[in-house]
Amino acid sequence: MKQYIVDAFTSEPFSGNPAAVCVMEEWPSEESMMKLAMENNLSETAFIVKEDKGYHLRWFTPGTEVELCGHATLASAYVILNYYEPESKVVQFNTLSGTLTVTRKDNLYEMDFPTYDLKEIPVTDDMERAFGVRPVKAVLGLDLVCVFEKEEQVREMDPDQAMLMKIEGRLQNATALGRESDCVSRSFAPKLAIAEDPVCGSAHCQIADYWSTVLGKMGIHAYQASKRGGHLYCEMLGNGRMSISGEAALVAISDIKAELI
Repeated sequence: MKQYIVDAFTSEPFSGNPAAVCVMEEWPSEESMMKLAMENNLSETAFIVKEDKGYHLRWFTPGTEVELCGHATLASAYVILNYYEPESKVVQFNTLSGTLTVTRKDNLYEMDFPTYDLKEIPVTDDMERAFGVRPVKAVLGLDLVCVFEKEEQVREMDPDQAMLMKIEGRLQNATALGRESDCVSRSFAPKLAIAEDPVCGSAHCQIADYWSTVLGKMGIHAYQASKRGGHLYCEMLGNGRMSISGEAALVAISDIKAELI
């Protein structure tokens, strides 16, 4: 079985968000996929099987299967459109979040994703302890999104501190207005056994949607301010959908020799 390591939301290897992508003829057991995800120890390992229409795509963190992952979807599209269907411009994935379509546009891979209803919730002392600074606002959708007064507060957060506080939400996202982009963000995932997700596409289904409303802009240029860093280009499409675009860079192609049963 081939496994590809692809850095998503970047044009440079060793930046952005790394994902492992495994292209298979048939499904191994969930236990085997979980073991490989733990062995890779990346924020996401994607597993792909060809179907009559498109591909079936599943995502595993080192701790669990998840229902949506942006960067591993981008990485999966990069692999399919460069190594399996290089003549194609579009690939469809059947996932736990429905059908996801990715379109190659020059160096960018544009993903059609759902948005989520965001409900404002009270700011709590646990949030302040997790992030090291008190948010000015908190909203909850698929994930928790905390809004901060200053960009520097987001950039200086400690992921080890955030790991100690498993507060509401699959991911704990911190965001603020940016100086050179519309917003800057960080994503911490203690419930998924991930200290920090370097660049999180699914989180921006909420982060970009939030800032689109606040700023009155349909297009949002987002920067994830982790150590690796990455750029996301988000466009509100209406009808509960948005596009998230980014580049990708190949790091490695390997053969998995261990038997997956």
